[in-house]
Amino acid sequence: MATKNDIVLIHFEDQPLGFARIEEILPDNKPDWYHVKLLMLQIPLQVVTWILRDRYIMGDEFTMNGKRMRLERVVCPETALEENDLPEEVPGEQHVPSNVKATVISLADKIKR
Repeated sequence: MATKNDIVLIHFEDQPLGFARIEEILPDNKPDWYHVKLLMLQIPLQVVTWILRDRYIMGDEFTMNGKRMRLERVVCPETALEENDLPEEVPGEQHVPSNVKATVISLADKIKR
């Protein structure tokens, strides 16, 4: 089941329509129904609240205005980079040897000034 802060792909009539992040899931007065607040990841950003059954949040198909809809939770694929998958060295780019200590500069600290 998709939960708060999950990214979902919204399908409209069996076609991927767009992505949204679940901001909030609150219970409705009716059992097994919820108010699902979605941040639509598009330009301009838009927030919508859909009233959905628990099984619709789990990915079952439902209808809106007679049109078939479905939410699909997006999971980041697990990929391990192997040595031969690493990008080629770019000419002119400087690489820091592994035995040299590097300093991390916090951009957040610079903004606070």
